[in-house]
Amino acid sequence: MKSVSKDARYDSHAAEETGIPMSWLMRAAAALAWLGRQGTRAVALSVFAGLALPWLAALFKPAFTPSVFVLLTLAFLRVDPGALRRRLRRPALILAATAWMVVATPLACGFPLDALGLDRGLLVALVFQAAAPPVVATSSLAALMGLDAALALAVLTAGAVATPATAAAFAALFLGAAMDLSPISLGLRLFAMLAGAAAIAALLRRAAGQAWVERQTERIDGLSVIALFVFAVAVMDGVVAQTVARPTLVLGLLGLAFATSLVLGSITALVFWRAGREAALTLALCAGLRNLGVMVAATGGRVPEVTWLYIAMAQFPVYLLPHALKAALAAAGKKAMR
Repeated sequence: MKSVSKDARYDSHAAEETGIPMSWLMRAAAALAWLGRQGTRAVALSVFAGLALPWLAALFKPAFTPSVFVLLTLAFLRVDPGALRRRLRRPALILAATAWMVVATPLACGFPLDALGLDRGLLVALVFQAAAPPVVATSSLAALMGLDAALALAVLTAGAVATPATAAAFAALFLGAAMDLSPISLGLRLFAMLAGAAAIAALLRRAAGQAWVERQTERIDGLSVIALFVFAVAVMDGVVAQTVARPTLVLGLLGLAFATSLVLGSITALVFWRAGREAALTLALCAGLRNLGVMVAATGGRVPEVTWLYIAMAQFPVYLLPHALKAALAAAGKKAMR
């Protein structure tokens, strides 16, 4: 009862400060909680909204970078600091997973891809995918799916720190010296995004208290769904026109994006299965869903057209595979209980 009273006092104070009737705030909070409970269902619809409403995709495009920052801030806020600290005290799994994703994976993929004589744009896209860190929404998606969000956030952070050096090296090795990844610029942007998001989350947690944050998990998840929606719609800008002009290419890239994500995730789960089912599936999520947007941003946009189109297609696995995996995990859990 005390926690309810505290929440009531907080909501009343918020209403007085904002001038918004408390009933409206409660309705908004209830709507966010409902959206948070929808989790991956709502996220899966996002990419299709960008295709169905191309005008909305064009409208949201300037919000692409802010949506990434909001996602990361919510991810830091959502993760239990104690669990994250415990993960960092035992860094072996984090270091092994990071080395696997940003060193071993691009090495294993780069040489065969280079030998296949692929279209230049496709080669750039696939090498970028193999060398990129996990998407910034990885920890949010892990939380929505009931996996280890603290581990996902730790691997995301370690991958972001390592990627400026490793990605530049593999781009030079497999794509040629003419491909400038701007590693210093990429590193500074990643650091600014991570540090800024972590600082804001820490300030929010300090102001409201950890107990309050824990009571708002569904509402935080609801905000994450909204930010994911903005991100997914924005990245679909221009895809409809490309699909009409070159449908075979678009469908081929879509199939390749799904296959690549599934292969990277499945192999990673097998490699780390001895670390435990939850850890292995969390790392599979990190390995299968890579941040291609950050990689291309580091080049200043100087990539072939096919690379740009593949980035858009690669968002479908990012938003649809977590939904499928969550359903599979729920089905497996029900079967185990019988």
